[in-house]
Amino acid sequence: MATLDGFREARAAWQEEPKAITKIGKAVALVVFSLLILIPFLEVLATSVASGDQITKNGGWVLWPEHPTFGAYSQILNGGVVTRSILVSIGITVVGTAISLFGTITLAYALGRPHFKLRRPLTLAVLFTFLFPTGMLPGYLVVKQLGLLNSYWSLILPVAINVFNLVVVRGFFQNIPEELYEQARIDGASEWQQMVRIVLPLSRAVIAVVGLFYAVSYWNSFFSAILYLNDSTKWPVQAVLQLYVTQGADLSGSTASTFSDSGSAQALQSTQMAVVVLATLPVLLAYPFVQRHFTKGVLTGAVKS
Repeated sequence: MATLDGFREARAAWQEEPKAITKIGKAVALVVFSLLILIPFLEVLATSVASGDQITKNGGWVLWPEHPTFGAYSQILNGGVVTRSILVSIGITVVGTAISLFGTITLAYALGRPHFKLRRPLTLAVLFTFLFPTGMLPGYLVVKQLGLLNSYWSLILPVAINVFNLVVVRGFFQNIPEELYEQARIDGASEWQQMVRIVLPLSRAVIAVVGLFYAVSYWNSFFSAILYLNDSTKWPVQAVLQLYVTQGADLSGSTASTFSDSGSAQALQSTQMAVVVLATLPVLLAYPFVQRHFTKGVLTGAVKS
């Protein structure tokens, strides 16, 4: 009996207090992985503010700038192509996220209501597009037939509603107690009022997470711009970043191979890293504000679909 009682009082392996060597190992692994993530970004940031001589001395990359200068940022933010592309990206991200959230929330609410007669066929149609997505050529032909080529709407309307985000939001809405809807209907609230006054205030977590997913998707999109926008002056910042960094073009449209001296080439390196920083910074600033909503917003919405 004593043995049985001792067995019952014993805790599971994952509930035991970790040993000192385990704690040290976890701390070391955390530090190593953190450095693997932070050092490349810090190197990009340092190179963007380093002088040309130091970049040449260090072979193209700098980890700690000796004499920081913001000449590269001044060059790309003086009203040129990068400034214009950043404004384009901001506009596409803001407008696209607003349209996507509106379409996702309203469709998810309709698909989550049990008395909606078309709920099942529409849900199956939506899931069908998730399982069998359209290819690049059919998508291009649809955009062309709708007259959206060389228009900013070609970057927003074809991807306005993401099926994964829709399923998550729908599942979150379905977890709201039905008694709240019944009480609202007794008080004379319409379906729109129920969604605005009951569902949305209770769904701030999932809306914040899905909104961030949409915003990051619009901000990071570059292939659609290259595919649908024939005028390169309309390109967003990620498309400009792809051209300037991966193809080695400078802000005037030249390529890295056309530079005759190392100073110009290192100035190009600093400018490229400055564009990378400007393209990455908005996402890094947005994540901390919605990080606390991630677990509740995604996991709760994925429980019931």
